[in-house]
Amino acid sequence: MDAAGGAPYNPRSVNEVFRDFKGRRAAIVKALTTDVELFYQQCDPDKENLCLYGFPNEHWEVNLPAEEVPPELPEPALGINFARDGMEEKDWLSLVAVHSDSWLISVAMYFGARFGFDKADRKNLFSMMNDLPTIFEVVAGKAKKQGKEKSSVSSHDNNKSKPNSKRVSESQEKYSKSMESKDEGALEKDDEEHGETLCGACGENYAIDADEFWICCDICERWFHGKCVRITPAKAESIKHYKCPSCSNKKARQ
Repeated sequence: MDAAGGAPYNPRSVNEVFRDFKGRRAAIVKALTTDVELFYQQCDPDKENLCLYGFPNEHWEVNLPAEEVPPELPEPALGINFARDGMEEKDWLSLVAVHSDSWLISVAMYFGARFGFDKADRKNLFSMMNDLPTIFEVVAGKAKKQGKEKSSVSSHDNNKSKPNSKRVSESQEKYSKSMESKDEGALEKDDEEHGETLCGACGENYAIDADEFWICCDICERWFHGKCVRITPAKAESIKHYKCPSCSNKKARQ
C-alpha cells in the first residue's frame, strides 16, 4: 500500500527518498499526537489485524495489510489494535511509535536497495533521517527532554516567566525588539535554547529566522507550531489556558 488512493510513488534519488520519509513520518506523528483521538477510535480490538500507514502526502490511515505477497513495499507492524486495551494508552502509543520508526527506515532502505544507492548514498540518507527525532521520541516527549537537558534551570525559568509566553513567534518584530536589550552572549544562548525546541506534533526544530507562530500547552508544557494544532495568532489571543489536542483528549476520556 503506497499512496492514499493515488498512483504508486517511487522516489529514486536520495533527496526524493528523504522527502518520502519525512512525509510518511509527519503523517504518523500526526496520527499519534494531534489526531490521537481519531486514531484510538479506529484501532478497534474487535476488528481484524490492522496497520498504521503513513503516506508521502502526510496523510495517515488505519487499514488491513496488503493482500499481495510479497507486498509492493515493506508492511507496517500488524495487529496494533489488539494491544490497545491491554495496556496504558501512553505505553500503547509508544509501542506503535517504535514499530512505526522501524517501518519508516525499512521503507527508505527498500527504495535505496531498489534503485541502487551506493555506500555514500545510504550513509547520506541515514544521516538526514537521523537528524530528525524519532516518532517514539516525539510521542514519549523525549525529544523535548533531550533539549531541556542542555539548558540551565534558570534560563528555563526565565523563558517560562516571559509575558505572552504562549506566543513565541507572534511576530518577528516583537522578538527582535526583545532581543535588542540583551548582550551578545545572552542572545547567542537564547538562540541556542530556541533551536533545541521541538514541535510536539511534527517534531521539527524551532527556526529562529523563520516567521512561524508557536504555542505552548499549559498542561504538558510542550511547544507546537500553530499550523500543526490549527491555532492562529488571532485565535491564541482569546485562549486563557491552552491545552494541546493530546491533553484535551486524555481529559475527555478520563
